[in-house]
Amino acid sequence: MAYVLKRRVDYKANQSALTVSFPALITEKGVLVSHLRFLYSRRNKSQSWLERNIFAVELLLNFINAHLNTCTSATELLRSFVDTLCFGSIDNSHNDTSNLYWHPRKVEDVNVLLGHINFYCDYLDQIYGHELPNLNPLRKATKAEERMRWCAYYKRESNCFLNHLSNPSKNRFSMVRSIQGPMNHLLSIESVHRFPEEHFERFLQYGFINNRTGVIDYASQLIVMLMHYGGLRLSECFHIYTSDIAIDTKSGSAIVSAFHPSDGASPEQGFSNRREYLNTLFRQKPRNEYKRSHRLYSGWKQPLLTNRNLSFDVMLFPNNKATEFTWLLQQYLAVRSDGDHPYLFTNSVGKPESKKNFIQKYKRAIERIGLEASKHLGTSPHSHRHSYGYRLSQAGFNQLEIQKAMHHKSPFSCLVYLQPEDSEIRNTIRGIGL
Repeated sequence: MAYVLKRRVDYKANQSALTVSFPALITEKGVLVSHLRFLYSRRNKSQSWLERNIFAVELLLNFINAHLNTCTSATELLRSFVDTLCFGSIDNSHNDTSNLYWHPRKVEDVNVLLGHINFYCDYLDQIYGHELPNLNPLRKATKAEERMRWCAYYKRESNCFLNHLSNPSKNRFSMVRSIQGPMNHLLSIESVHRFPEEHFERFLQYGFINNRTGVIDYASQLIVMLMHYGGLRLSECFHIYTSDIAIDTKSGSAIVSAFHPSDGASPEQGFSNRREYLNTLFRQKPRNEYKRSHRLYSGWKQPLLTNRNLSFDVMLFPNNKATEFTWLLQQYLAVRSDGDHPYLFTNSVGKPESKKNFIQKYKRAIERIGLEASKHLGTSPHSHRHSYGYRLSQAGFNQLEIQKAMHHKSPFSCLVYLQPEDSEIRNTIRGIGL
């Protein structure tokens, strides 16, 4: 009986390589070794990317198993797979002869899944040559397709810092995939609203006080300040070491740096980077290299690094918040439970604070002041980053300055944070009164 299972395995590429833990796909024929090798070749990708790739290949294998008796080419099978992702496998009579019972997926999701399958298929074609049929072969592009790909290329390259080094071949866009996903919808939406400023000071001051014991959660307050006044993503806060914070002796302002979790400079001499530092002294990995279900996992969005030691400085705004941060940091360090690790934020027993635990405490803090935790209401952790970008815009910072303050690689990435809300536009229209 055909089946597909996902299990975590230890993989060793060769005798001299280190053992790496990967999720593996197992069929009735055994482990899908070629996919393990593919994942190993992409091991520098984020955990989210690896998990999504595994999910895409798992879906395709399940689809193939459901159509084993179908006499069709590999390319036509993939075409049917994409159609099934788009429209589902259940007919109008609520029957499904394939027994997959898939519901229709969003256009964007279908294109992401197809892209992951193309990556894997290209790897197989590169390794095995043309001994096996190409699942999604290239074909000659039409003139319209070729022009559209050139337009997309120049738009993409115009945002690239080193675009002057790029010299594409004239034939680069003359070929396209035989099977392509549906066209993505063009949307202008505000995915996450800004945190309501009128509630923020009350949230920061009273949200993280235990009503029963009166104990203040200084660590959570500091994390919220880094997001709201420093524009950090939540995941970036959990990579900060205690040694990554310095104090300006003249002003008393805190100077916070965020380092690349693995390649950033070590806080101590004798180590090539932070990965070696963590492994040697604490037997730990960088937090973005754990599997997503691990309590220590925290993602890393590859922000723009601005220092040679592979870090960027957090730009706290308004400036007086840097001195408030220093005072709050002193209160926190005086009561912090220390542990055998270098991270700034710890839990009650001295272990590195987990992202999941903080989110639970954050939700309780929101509810403690009478609000509901929801991204659509602007009370999610990421809403503070939106507030930071909008506050910079309202203060007169230009687009390039905001890009650098928010550590985006493209100057256009920060635009979503600067958009006015629909309610603000309606109030402006009402105010004009024409």
